[in-house]
Amino acid sequence: MRTAEHIDALEAAGRGLADAAEAAGPDAGVPTCPGWRVRDLLRHTATVHRWATGFVTEGHAEYRPEGAEPALDGAPLLAHYREGHAALVAALRAAPRDLAAWTFLPAPSPLAFWARRQAHETAVHRADAESALAAGPGPGQIGAAFAADGVDELLAGFHGRDRSRVRTAVPRTLRIRTTDTGDVWTVRLSAAPPVTERGTPAGDPADAELTGTAARLYLTLWNRLPASAVTASGDPELLRLWRETSAVG
Repeated sequence: MRTAEHIDALEAAGRGLADAAEAAGPDAGVPTCPGWRVRDLLRHTATVHRWATGFVTEGHAEYRPEGAEPALDGAPLLAHYREGHAALVAALRAAPRDLAAWTFLPAPSPLAFWARRQAHETAVHRADAESALAAGPGPGQIGAAFAADGVDELLAGFHGRDRSRVRTAVPRTLRIRTTDTGDVWTVRLSAAPPVTERGTPAGDPADAELTGTAARLYLTLWNRLPASAVTASGDPELLRLWRETSAVG
């Protein structure tokens, strides 16, 4: 996806998150984030948006910790969230293509990284806000191409790092296959960090496979939908391992 498309997705996801949070109310529980209420979700995401904006507008060359979460609630907190989200969208749209800033996943450029990362950060948290509503998270709100891009970021980006906890004592293979975009990922698991390849290597059967629309796979792999939201085959132990160890901090 192009950077401009990621920024558009960030804008839409952020507004959807705010609308769902407003409808649910600050006291509503967030089932996808046990122990959180909607106010906790808004405080967290507002803080992340402002943190990301600092790298885009100030070009920090090294990691900087997030600031303190706001001690706001109710309508003032929602307004604070909306303001920070709009500022992030505006900063990304105004940023130069040759922006120099710290990043933490491979990307064509820092601008491409921050647009993509914040788009998916916000889309996943929109699902969290929607989980506080009776209807639950809506895969239909997520475009297929965007969802496939997010699966790729999760598998090849986050779980390509040393800190990934998805490990197996003996080599195993997990395959992820979308039914709408034609994307396939082969994830090789071992005692080392996972290694993800795009496609299906010839003569390489998988020990387990997850199949579904890109949007359902996206939310399932981020543990925002139950495993039953997609079709699973093969070794159920691999799928259990994913649910228990794949959380990204």
